[in-house]
Amino acid sequence: MKTVSLLLFVTIIMLLLTTVQVLACACCAEDGEYSKYVGKIDDYELEVMKQLRVGNRAFLFLTEADLEEDAFGITDPKEQYLVTGLVVSNAWRFTFRDGRKTGVLSLALPQTMESFKADIHDGKRSGGGGPLLYKEWRLEGQVEGTGLFKSGIVGPTRYVLVLQGRGNGCDNPGDYKHWRLEVTGEKASYAFHGQLGRPRKQML
Repeated sequence: MKTVSLLLFVTIIMLLLTTVQVLACACCAEDGEYSKYVGKIDDYELEVMKQLRVGNRAFLFLTEADLEEDAFGITDPKEQYLVTGLVVSNAWRFTFRDGRKTGVLSLALPQTMESFKADIHDGKRSGGGGPLLYKEWRLEGQVEGTGLFKSGIVGPTRYVLVLQGRGNGCDNPGDYKHWRLEVTGEKASYAFHGQLGRPRKQML
């Protein structure tokens, strides 16, 4: 009887270990992994996005051109701003502050986005198994602007928002650490970048 009980106990333990391994490997990345696809934003990806928030600094992307050229469409541009940003009512809302001056960029969430993941062969390993992937979410659509940005929003004006991070094969709020936002149109041509803060809450 004791032998049967022991065998049953060992069998249960082995099944539990196997289940844990299978669940862990669902997020495993493989050496040399590379994927890129465009698809509809699903409920899980939207929930992840809603946990993200922008850090408190935004930096204007600068080239060798002068400040006015790199910030075409921004009133009295500066090299950096205080910023808040998060998803509100199915739109990314970025609020920029320079002293008492403010400007808001509202980015309507598109129906689809591009997802990119790649093993960049730097030797870093992920907790889910395999290489620590470099990953991006790329969103594009129409942008509306007020305050500092209002003069540049003439006619159809578009944005490209890139969320950048590292992680395993699954997407989690804590994976994404940086952002880049580019705005282009008839009277606008500029880009910002910065860090993402801690996710607003842990997902269930």
